[in-house]
Amino acid sequence: MSPNFQLPEGFLWGASTAAHQIEGMNVNSDFWAYEHSGMLPERFMETSGDACDSYHRWPEDMDLLAGLGFTDYRFSIEWARIEPVPGQFSNAEIAHYRRMVEGAVERGLRPMLTLHHFTCPRWFDEQGGWESDDAVELFARFVEAAAPIFETNVDHICTINEPNMVAGFATLRKAVLQGGDGSGMDDRRPDEATTASLIKAHQGAVDVIKRLAPQIQVGWSVAIANYWVVDGGEQKAVDIASRSRDVFVRAAEGNDWIGVQAYTRVFVGPDGPLPVPENARKTLTGWEYYPPALGESIRSVAHLVPETPIIVTENGIAESDDAVRVAYTSGALAGLRDAAAEGIDVRGYFHWSALDNYEWGSYVPTFGLIAVDRKTFERTPKPSAAWLGAAGRSRSIALSAESAN
Repeated sequence: MSPNFQLPEGFLWGASTAAHQIEGMNVNSDFWAYEHSGMLPERFMETSGDACDSYHRWPEDMDLLAGLGFTDYRFSIEWARIEPVPGQFSNAEIAHYRRMVEGAVERGLRPMLTLHHFTCPRWFDEQGGWESDDAVELFARFVEAAAPIFETNVDHICTINEPNMVAGFATLRKAVLQGGDGSGMDDRRPDEATTASLIKAHQGAVDVIKRLAPQIQVGWSVAIANYWVVDGGEQKAVDIASRSRDVFVRAAEGNDWIGVQAYTRVFVGPDGPLPVPENARKTLTGWEYYPPALGESIRSVAHLVPETPIIVTENGIAESDDAVRVAYTSGALAGLRDAAAEGIDVRGYFHWSALDNYEWGSYVPTFGLIAVDRKTFERTPKPSAAWLGAAGRSRSIALSAESAN
């Protein structure tokens, strides 16, 4: 196998962000409320605040990505800004996100839009969130209202980011509201009602988009964990995979594509997921450093929905040493290359993330290709950004053979 990865014609090559994590002052969102509620203090160690101030500095972010060589940019539009109160849509915010779409195209970046990246309007959450009787209809209404943002110049839309994590957080939140502290909770136990609602909401959003802009390729992105069995945990691993991964993957069958988001692996024993082994190399999130996760995740998804094209919508590492980021990503891309060589239909790769940003409770885990000063908001591309971005121009990236370990 060649040490290089040759990008096929039309292959998407970009980086990803999420509105709440980079924009700043998303005060009408449910997560802003969570951050300031005192709930789960071990998770919300910091509030998002100004984040990266990308609400105002998005032109600079896009200039950097385009200048580095990337051809694609995945970013989300914020429902809480567009519909701050029920049924009242902000034309100014719709125009803001439309300018971002046009700005990306002007810079030679193909925009992939995410319609829901973890955050909802606070009012939606307060009336029951995804378990409310009209949740599916309310999301479809939002998608239709947002149509001026995406009806032209957008080729790919992700309806909902990591619905399995959204449903897992619903389980955790219920436990806390019932008087628990959330400790010991397994995030891989998605709430069943939330799961059902999210699948219906995704399908409803697909219908709206296809009616209004049938040329757009629509899918959703799923967090793909590969479960490694130890000490007789076979049945437990099957049970966990079924409810926390497979049901969401199969919901994408027949879509234009499915997004794979992969970072590490999970060991499972007879009683459930196990801690990361003490002697394992770890990242700033405490996850195991495991580059082969991407290739394994692609194969898992291809096995479940073999006729659905795959786009890697997130893959990366929380790391302060940028040389480690390059090594990890090189190993991950080797897995992608090998899976594609086996005949799996992989159509793109988006690195997580474009910027060091707010990681849902803390700024400590630095996933970004571009560093951001927390006070001045100065952007500084890292060597990994130049290495990865250059492939967008050359359509080839050199991979180190030893980096997969």
